Amino acid sequence: MKKLIPFSIFLFSTIFAFAQDDLLSLVGEDSVIKEPVIATFKSNRIVTGHSVETLHGGVFDMKIQHRFGALNGGFYQLFGLDQASIRIGGDIGITNNLCVGFGRSSVGKTYDGFVKYKIISQKTNGGFPVTITAMQSMAINSLKWADPTRTNYFSSRLFYTTQLMVARKFNESFSLQLTPTYVHRNLVSRATDKNDVYAMGIGFRQKLTKRFSVNAEYFYVFPGQINPAGTPVKDRTYRNSLSIGVDIETGGHVFQLQFTNSLAMIEKGFIAETTESWLTGGIHFGFNVSRVFNIYQWNKNF
Repeated sequence: MKKLIPFSIFLFSTIFAFAQDDLLSLVGEDSVIKEPVIATFKSNRIVTGHSVETLHGGVFDMKIQHRFGALNGGFYQLFGLDQASIRIGGDIGITNNLCVGFGRSSVGKTYDGFVKYKIISQKTNGGFPVTITAMQSMAINSLKWADPTRTNYFSSRLFYTTQLMVARKFNESFSLQLTPTYVHRNLVSRATDKNDVYAMGIGFRQKLTKRFSVNAEYFYVFPGQINPAGTPVKDRTYRNSLSIGVDIETGGHVFQLQFTNSLAMIEKGFIAETTESWLTGGIHFGFNVSRVFNIYQWNKNF
């Protein structure tokens, strides 16, 4: 954690400097209107991971995320279609920059919730160059204890994730995002695994038509945290998460199809506990279905 303090100071100093320059330029260029850039990503998820997007105030997003088994299950498992995992959740915009979400996953019988805040938006006409969003989540594993005879603590069920998302929409077709990530697990499965896991995510969106885009994301876990040298076991070797998908917009729905080596649909799982490899066919086909409802009209003067 100490290593992150200088990085955090540098990052927020840079943000302040950019914001200050942006304000000063407005004073000298009254005739130039600098509008916030919208739709950096079409959904508040790139594939499985969060994007910088937050919901508008009063908007409720019902989200169903589905993953089938691995393709290398062969014909006997119908290439994964005989197996299925699901997360059902809902996200709601409190204001235009603040949203919260909750959900329940079949993987680990896990309940999760998050708070997400857009710190600053990218601006047009030479304004602030990127959008920055912060996210904090907590998850609770509700599986029965593996050994109920020993002393088990509720705190062992808890997991936390902190992310800072920095994205830029370079043009109407291409957006790129970097996602520094910190995952904390109160309980790990092996003594050699670290409770704290640091990773860097990168994702992009390439728009191909008005309603169709290709998305991808990759999370690189820094060495020595979940696979210390000499400790990996064949069936428990952890991998970096790689996901590729497409977004299809159909009116009030955004339909996302994807292929990924991660079965879990929350950060603690797909960042720190992915065990399958693209090279050996450990690829899961899945989809996200998002349906948006307006439940109240947000007024910033509330």
